[in-house]
Amino acid sequence: MAERDKDRDQKRSGGKRGGPPTGGKRKSCYFCKDKVEEIDYKNVNQLRRYISEKGKIRSRRISGACRRHQNQVSSAVKRAREMALLPYVQG
Repeated sequence: MAERDKDRDQKRSGGKRGGPPTGGKRKSCYFCKDKVEEIDYKNVNQLRRYISEKGKIRSRRISGACRRHQNQVSSAVKRAREMALLPYVQG
């Protein structure tokens, strides 16, 4: 009986580590901090932060951008790739 309660408590608390299931401190959106309205596809240096080593667009969970700005980032990266400012594949 006690074993079953222990397993249930581990599932609620986020596993064996015992931390909260949320995963810790959330990253704040870089663009919201700087009050950026539109993300420009020509600003390649800024967009490279949101692309992985393999050339994939990083997710919101990893990049820390809010939903609105993440959508703008993905559109800007796609436009920059189409204009040959960014590569489709790294390597």
